[in-house]
Amino acid sequence: MLLSLTLAGHGCGTGAETVSTNAVVQATPAATPPTSPTATAPSNAARPGGETVPTYGFEVVNTWPHDAGAFTQGLIFHDGALVESAGQYGESSLRRVELKTGKILKKVDLPPQFFAEGVTLLGGKLYQLTWENKRGFVYDPKTFEKKGEFRYDGQGWGLTHDGQSLILSDGTNQLRFIDPETFRVTRTISVTDGGRPLRDINELEYVRGEIYANVWHDQRIVRLDPQTGKILGWIDLAGLIPRAELSDEEAVLNGIAYDAAGDRLFVTGKLWPKLFEIKLKQK
Repeated sequence: MLLSLTLAGHGCGTGAETVSTNAVVQATPAATPPTSPTATAPSNAARPGGETVPTYGFEVVNTWPHDAGAFTQGLIFHDGALVESAGQYGESSLRRVELKTGKILKKVDLPPQFFAEGVTLLGGKLYQLTWENKRGFVYDPKTFEKKGEFRYDGQGWGLTHDGQSLILSDGTNQLRFIDPETFRVTRTISVTDGGRPLRDINELEYVRGEIYANVWHDQRIVRLDPQTGKILGWIDLAGLIPRAELSDEEAVLNGIAYDAAGDRLFVTGKLWPKLFEIKLKQK
């Protein structure tokens, strides 16, 4: 999730970019508003009816620097580098980041009234959400030149795609599938855990036919069936980074990127000084 307006801002945004005046399309609303390098997975969780949901631990493959001032809201891997959407009012930006050094290779600042959220790349276009403005931006992935805007109802949190549709989270237990041309919602799925809505679904990444999702203030990533919303598993990342290395209560796990060509999974957090490549280990 995002900070309330009463919390102090963090980040690296400076300056502002002019907002495009391209035409926008209104989307239909969601149905419901709103340490150590290795860790051992806890026992698999049993559900009512005897169903077992697997829980995975992790192994750290690589650790790289990450901008500790970046309030990470969206993360993808593209063309050998990371593309990151960093939030906070007055500090939001879209940036291309060198993986091994954390160096910012390119950066575009958003106007101060926008709080940047999830980002994804589909059909040769970068799509970026904002939190409360109900507006998203479309960019050229190489130049970061703004090409257009789109609108949606409710809040914008996480964003990914399945090759055809944009997939948007809004802080509820629902994910919206959105046509990338008309920006209309084509369907929604609901996520429940043990019969209860799993709320605060945040940053998203599509990984090998599944949706991986951060859950706000949870040290786990949930793995979801994109057709039904069924929980396929949990990735427990407790202990990935020592709490002493984090400077803020809102420095929570958030940011998942997948390198499909190299089959590499990257994770980080808001205001984290490190980014990790991990491998999953099932108990």
